[in-house]
Amino acid sequence: MRESGAMTRRGFLRGVGSGAAAMALAPGAWAAGRTVPAGIQLYTVGSDLTKDPAGTLKKLREIGFVEVETSPMMKQTPVEFAALAREAGLRVPSAHLMFGFEETEKVLEDGKTLGVQYVVSTILPPRTVAGGMQNVLPMLNALTAEDFRKVAARANEMGQKAKAAGLQYAYHNHNFEFRDLGGGETGYAILLRETDPAVVQFEADTGWMRVAGADPVKLLEEHPKRFAMLHVKDFKGVTKPVTALMSPDAPKPTELGRGDVDVKAIVAAGRKAGVRHIFVEQEPPFTEMPAMEAAAVDYAALRPMLG
Repeated sequence: MRESGAMTRRGFLRGVGSGAAAMALAPGAWAAGRTVPAGIQLYTVGSDLTKDPAGTLKKLREIGFVEVETSPMMKQTPVEFAALAREAGLRVPSAHLMFGFEETEKVLEDGKTLGVQYVVSTILPPRTVAGGMQNVLPMLNALTAEDFRKVAARANEMGQKAKAAGLQYAYHNHNFEFRDLGGGETGYAILLRETDPAVVQFEADTGWMRVAGADPVKLLEEHPKRFAMLHVKDFKGVTKPVTALMSPDAPKPTELGRGDVDVKAIVAAGRKAGVRHIFVEQEPPFTEMPAMEAAAVDYAALRPMLG
C-alpha cells in the first residue's frame, strides 16, 4: 500500500482496530491445497470506510468476502471497528500495526487488545525516524545491505516478543526490498536469510514483488514455510522493474485479471505452499470504476482460484 501523511499513533491504531471481532485460525488450519477464505485488505476501500464504515463492511460481506485485514488509514477506534466487523459477519485475523514507529511492547499490547492472530509491520525501517513518510521514504529507497540486516534483527526481536505475547509477527513487503544491492543481492533475500522462521513469518505482497521484477511463484516455491499470508493485486504496464517506492514510473493499478500479473499462478503457488490467508488489495487511484465496484470485480476474479 502507498502511505502518505504523518504516521501518528492515533492514526495507526484507528486503522487496525479489528481484532476483538477476529475469529483467529490456528496455525495450519488451511493446509496446502485446501480452500482459503476470500479476504480483502481494507486499504482498497478506505474512502468508503471513512464515509460509511458499517455500510461498507456489510457490502463487502454481501459481495462474498469472508475476511478483512485492517489498514492504518482507517478512522475507527478498535472498539468501534470490532463491533462493526462482528455485525457485518466478517473475520479479522490480521492487523497492520506501528512496528518500528513506537515501542514494541505497546504495539503488542494493542495487538492483544484487538484480538488478532497476526501482527504485521506495514513498513519496518532499520531505525526510528521522526516525522511522516516525507522523512521515511527517502531512507527506504536508499537502504543498504547493512540496513537490511538491521531490519532483520529488529524483526527477530519483535517476533520473539510477539511470540511471548501469544501473537505471530509478519513482515509485509513493498518493492524497495528487491533493489539490487550489488552482485544480485536484495534486501528481501537478506530478510529471508537472517530472520528466525520460528518467530518471523512473511505476508507476501505479490503485486509489489512483480513490479520490482521478482517472481512471487518462485519465492513461494523456494520458501514455503515462511509465508503465512498473501496480498494479491494487479498492475497494467509492468514492463520493467521498478524498485523505488512511490516512483512515478510505477505501473498503473487495476482490477485482478485486467493487468500483467499472473494472479492465478500466484494463488495456486500460495495454496500449495500452505498460506492461511489471501487478501486482495487494489492500489488507488481508481480510474475505471469506484472502489466498491472494483472490489466486486476483484472478488469475482479471486474466488474461483481459492478452491
